[in-house]
Amino acid sequence: MSMQMPGMLYLVATPIGNLGDISLRAIETLRQVDFIAAEDTRVTLKLLNFLEIKKQLVSFHEHSSRESGEKILTRILNGESCALVTDAGMPCISDPGEDITRMCGEAGVTITVIPGPCAAVTALALSGLPSGRFVFEGFLSTARKSRFERLEELKTEERTMIFYEAPHKLMRTLHDMLNAFGDRRVSISRELTKLFEETRRFTLSEAVSHFEESPPRGEFVLIIEGTQKSPVSTLPINDAVSMTKKYIESGLSVKDAVKTVAEQTGVSKNTLYNAVIKE
Repeated sequence: MSMQMPGMLYLVATPIGNLGDISLRAIETLRQVDFIAAEDTRVTLKLLNFLEIKKQLVSFHEHSSRESGEKILTRILNGESCALVTDAGMPCISDPGEDITRMCGEAGVTITVIPGPCAAVTALALSGLPSGRFVFEGFLSTARKSRFERLEELKTEERTMIFYEAPHKLMRTLHDMLNAFGDRRVSISRELTKLFEETRRFTLSEAVSHFEESPPRGEFVLIIEGTQKSPVSTLPINDAVSMTKKYIESGLSVKDAVKTVAEQTGVSKNTLYNAVIKE
């Protein structure tokens, strides 16, 4: 006899490609709950058919999150149990599931997670880039101004950065990252756990060249190297000033000359600028 589950919310991770990655605990939970809330019921139905599970599916996506979330919450408060799933991977990670989770939390509903696949950490493990400290950025904004501002903010981020991107936007993203970050190391994974899974490790400029020749296909995860800490300069300030003057004499503005020398030597830009204009 199956154990009766109390009314609560289960966040259930689902495969990101290979259906064999579904966990035994996830299967049991999907069988036991009263209903399943899905980002796209058509996608989830394929998984349920594979698992030979018949269960009521209700839609929960970003365009109806408030209205459908309230209906789901009401059912849970009335004693039913719900499994929340996304199309692939962990619910609430770059996913509208965070809305229903917040609503349930605020209402005092018990919430638990059935962990499993996640494209972000899968790609990070494959990247070979530092994984001790990282930051997940998800999808960049499609609005040019917001996109530019976010990349500018991330220029000084020292942790490894994780981004998601669609194939038709990949080239623009790579160009924007190259302009913002310079030619850093990047690992690019696509179709993770699927038949044509591929991970390539480049610099950003090499990635641009590659995808200009081989049009992007599939969903991508980009792992970007963080910025390196500037070394503490041991160069005497007088020597740095002399270097800056030579750049100015060659035609650079004071601002550009100071920036160039500061980047080359690690001398503080403000300290160097003040020293130069006092000469």
